[in-house]
Amino acid sequence: MSQETVKSAESSTGKSPEGRSGTGPESHGGKSPQGLVRVTDLTVEFGPLRAVDGLSFRLPRGGALALVGESGSGKSTVASALLGLHRGTGARVRGSVEVAGADVQRASEEELRRLRGGKAAMVFQDPLSSLDPYYAIGDQIAEVYRTHTRASRRAARARAVEVLDRVGIPDAGRRSRARPHEFSGGMRQRALIAMALACAPDLLIADEPTTALDVTVQAQILDLLHTLREETGMGLLLVTHDVGVAAESVEEVLVMRHGRAVEHGPVAAVLGAPTAAYTRELLAAVPRVDAGPAGSTGSPGPTGSPGPTGSPGPTGSPGSTGSSGSAKAAGAAESAGHAESAGTAESAGHAESAGTAEMAGTAEVARAAGSAEVVLEATGLRREFGRGRRAFAAVDGVSVTVRRGETLGIVGESGSGKTTLGRMLVGLLEPTAGEVRFEGRARAGVDPAVQMVFQDPVSSLNPRRSVGESIADPLRARGERDEGRIRERVGGLLERVGLQRAHYDRYPHEFSGGQRQRVGIARALAADPRVIVCDEPVSALDVTTQAQVVALLGELQRDLGIALVFVAHDLAVVRQVSDRVAVMRRGRIVEEGPAGAVYDAPRDPYTRQLLAAVPVLDPGAAARRRAERREPAPA
Repeated sequence: MSQETVKSAESSTGKSPEGRSGTGPESHGGKSPQGLVRVTDLTVEFGPLRAVDGLSFRLPRGGALALVGESGSGKSTVASALLGLHRGTGARVRGSVEVAGADVQRASEEELRRLRGGKAAMVFQDPLSSLDPYYAIGDQIAEVYRTHTRASRRAARARAVEVLDRVGIPDAGRRSRARPHEFSGGMRQRALIAMALACAPDLLIADEPTTALDVTVQAQILDLLHTLREETGMGLLLVTHDVGVAAESVEEVLVMRHGRAVEHGPVAAVLGAPTAAYTRELLAAVPRVDAGPAGSTGSPGPTGSPGPTGSPGPTGSPGSTGSSGSAKAAGAAESAGHAESAGTAESAGHAESAGTAEMAGTAEVARAAGSAEVVLEATGLRREFGRGRRAFAAVDGVSVTVRRGETLGIVGESGSGKTTLGRMLVGLLEPTAGEVRFEGRARAGVDPAVQMVFQDPVSSLNPRRSVGESIADPLRARGERDEGRIRERVGGLLERVGLQRAHYDRYPHEFSGGQRQRVGIARALAADPRVIVCDEPVSALDVTTQAQVVALLGELQRDLGIALVFVAHDLAVVRQVSDRVAVMRRGRIVEEGPAGAVYDAPRDPYTRQLLAAVPVLDPGAAARRRAERREPAPA
């Protein structure tokens, strides 16, 4: 990025070269011929909730800017405003938004249709919900192309194959006829990017494009975005809560909180020497693979965080899922949920300060006391899916042990067998071969003493039942019939995980993502388990909410002596919480050992490959690693 561009960006956001505060009023003169995006005093309100508050920024043609912040900071609301997606939702939008020469606020519906997909395209967070499950991927891309260019069916079909090939889909001609469910998560995200590229837009808006992807696929998607920018000269607006992803991908960073800009400047300066206290605290909450549990204190969220009750600020920012229509009610409800949660009982307030170091320390104490007996043991587990020639082994000959009070981390790429192994440990899947033993006894079926916290609390909680009723299910399953005692027990569990007894009668949609995950943990605790298997429990949460949930698990483990199996693709989080780590690939464990040994001196090439794909906060190091990944592997 040139010095002139940096100075122009600084002056456009009310910043001096010495101070990068982006909170001041924006000085704007005549229209810059190089400007791709010009946002001035943007305010977006949903009922009483002000999701974006007087935000201003510029993005030059060919530039790359990341909007970074916690859930509820207003990032996705801004991205939706750039394409006029708030029209018809009841949102009140004020200020000026210009994209590729179009005044979004004053544009007609026809002008907006030409803008969306033609001059500016958006890649949403969840590709599965963004793609029509009934139509082939190629047909969906071709439809977008024909809508904007009026090309023939044959030309549109050829363009679809061309862009699929460009984003790295192997055998693009054949795969273009496949439907979304036949693609992996990474390939679906590539297909969405291909759809966005179909009309060669000037601007690509990527809303959390790598949130649910493992580190190697995430690196591939980020490398792809970088290459496409180099080849096409398009601008990139990246929306992310992952600071490491921003370091890998952009030239400038705008840090948002409560709908406002708290810091804005070149990525190296903002991440290397942040001036705002909130930015420093946001960076401090980022888990790192080069800092083990001893160096991790489970630091609380940025200033103003309500402690263990979820991420601060007006959570549930409308548009955060890329769907503006339902954002209003959800945003207001989640905001109200956080306001009440700020007054949580003191017994729950300890969770955040407990820290991830205590999770690792629990097993040390247990071993020192001579009480670290094996509570869960799996021997030779194998699980096959399909029949005949189509049969494949998702887990093949895996053996693990879990001791009282310790945390076993299981890492690997999507499809490595992590979740299948976790479900067999809990009893939700029966192994094709091998056995699982609990406290020395061969286990058959589901044992209440081994519980699971699922990856997606939205899909694991019944939307038609209150969270209190969902938490009460294990109590009723073991014969409890006294409704008074059930309600008392559930109320205690809600407080234990940092929520309130009054939340018993609320429904899942009234909670933020972090709060819903706390509900899932409370439901697991209702069965008084000895072991909890956590399947990607923080994968979709921002870094401060991640830290809060991990700290809560640490406190529960320390107080109750629970053993944890922590299944995740985020290697940094796994290092923070784990005593031992098992690395899985293609259904097998390729490396296992103490967390420090696996991370600091990995023996298996696959483990080294995973560690090399983890995002780093140093943009220079990120560029060097990107260049190394481009180099062909030695023959």
